[in-house]
Amino acid sequence: MGKFGMLQGKRLCFLVTLIVCLWWTLQLKGADGQLTDPSEVEALDDIRNSLTDPSGSLRVWDRGDPCTSNWTGVLCFNTSLDDGYLHVRELLLLNMNLSGTLSPEIGRLSHLQILDFMWNNIIGTIPKEIGNIKTLQLLLLNGNQLTGSLPEEIGFLPNLDRIQIDQNFISGSIPTSFANLIKAKHFHMNNNSLSGQIPPVLSTLPFLVHLLLDNNNLSGYLPPELAQMPQLKILQLDNNSFDGTTIPASFGNMSHLVKLSLRNCGLTGPIPNLSKISNLTYLDLSFNQLNGSIPPDKLSDNITTIDLSYNRLTGSIPSSFSYLPRLQKL
Repeated sequence: MGKFGMLQGKRLCFLVTLIVCLWWTLQLKGADGQLTDPSEVEALDDIRNSLTDPSGSLRVWDRGDPCTSNWTGVLCFNTSLDDGYLHVRELLLLNMNLSGTLSPEIGRLSHLQILDFMWNNIIGTIPKEIGNIKTLQLLLLNGNQLTGSLPEEIGFLPNLDRIQIDQNFISGSIPTSFANLIKAKHFHMNNNSLSGQIPPVLSTLPFLVHLLLDNNNLSGYLPPELAQMPQLKILQLDNNSFDGTTIPASFGNMSHLVKLSLRNCGLTGPIPNLSKISNLTYLDLSFNQLNGSIPPDKLSDNITTIDLSYNRLTGSIPSSFSYLPRLQKL
């Protein structure tokens, strides 16, 4: 090889080395630099400071960048948005033995889709600032020790699919603003201390599948409008105090209903005709003050459980009960 060729080879080697060094420099800069939206980083710091973490689950939250350093429970979008930053997509802190309170700064996670603090020991109230997260789809706070009322602001989350606040100590009424949650499919609000009337306007929710309000302090009457929910499959209201209220005849028109449970609700009057509910599998109307005879029309062939015990029913057991092929408990 001539001198010219050797010179060209050295230049090429130098150029390759330079490119590799620049590439590594950029990688190190990206690793050390802050890629997550600074306001969201501050919010995460405030969230951590408001929590007590006896198991050390969040000990890595002071190392590097939230989205690029694998912060526990922090999941981000894979690419930056138009502002050039990465954003937190999910906050998954379930079952981590956390206590303390929920910081209002959660509302600054403006691109969050899933907020999950299930099965911890968190006290205090649900921050109204959660209503600022317009992208939120899943609000999962069940299995804590939360108190106070449900914020009206949650009812203005246009993308909310599911709210789970069951097994807390939440009190007060169900906000009528929840009727605005037109994409919601699941309301799991059982095992709390909710009181007052079930808002009839909830009947306007077009996609609600589960309405679980059992084991609360609800009262008033059972809104017949609930039968207008076109997709409702589970209506569970056990252990509330609808004293003197009858079961609306319109409940017999809930064509998609799979489970109807109104155990121990202080209900009176007759059992409505439920024979048109073709998918009904579970019926519990026990521990009420229902009277009159059992409707003779044949219930769904899918039904496995009929519990009408501890009422004031009269007359005979309908012969149609003998022709229910999947019945296991009567």
